[in-house]
Amino acid sequence: MTSSSKILYEAAGGAARITLNRPEKRNALDAEIISGLHSAFERASADDAVRVVALGGTGRDFCSGADLAELEGSLDNPPGQNLAAARTLADLFLRMRRHRCPIVALVRGRALAGGCGLASACDIVLSEESAQFGYPEVNIGFIPAMVMAILRRAVTEKRAFEWIVSGEIFPAAMAREAGLVNQVFPDAAFEESANAYLKKLSAKPPEAVMLTKRLLYHTDMMSFESALETGAQANVIARMTEDCRAGLKKFLKKSGR
Repeated sequence: MTSSSKILYEAAGGAARITLNRPEKRNALDAEIISGLHSAFERASADDAVRVVALGGTGRDFCSGADLAELEGSLDNPPGQNLAAARTLADLFLRMRRHRCPIVALVRGRALAGGCGLASACDIVLSEESAQFGYPEVNIGFIPAMVMAILRRAVTEKRAFEWIVSGEIFPAAMAREAGLVNQVFPDAAFEESANAYLKKLSAKPPEAVMLTKRLLYHTDMMSFESALETGAQANVIARMTEDCRAGLKKFLKKSGR
């Protein structure tokens, strides 16, 4: 395992594990952590052996959101300086969406504010039964800014509005019901269940997974006609991959066709 002070990185068995390592601050996001996440995701993307990326946190919580002391220190900065800092987080969400591998959030404890946004920026969210989620920024007079772009695509408009203006914390079961979380596992079985999920996902044909992820997000907000045309072009590309050739040959041989 290699590590920076606030980000741990490990790759084995087709999975890269990126871990927020600031438990004394509930893994709050500061400039160093955001920069470290950029580097870690880039490292995973460059490693051909990596087929799935898991994002988690050390200690009791996944991530409590922005470092409020750092946020307070920025209040008197010039707007351009704060815009550059905000864009660094926005660029991280873009990097995650454009990453060639599925990114899976492993949520234990609390995922709040920007931490909830970070989890939802992953392609898949796995959660402990006792985990809690929420966007409490409004309670301190702030707003869930960049993360709103992700939330709005994950749940209904009315549910998103209720969460962001109430600032209330909600349980994993509600997050799953609303579509923010994919799977909820009992706390005692979470590690075993998450590992099995990652193993199964990493066994999928990597080229097909990459093209599927790219197509899904690329067609976001497209017209129906444009999405169909984009899908047709991706269909042609998929036929040219070794994954497709090998997969079809294996299936036809097995089925006797």
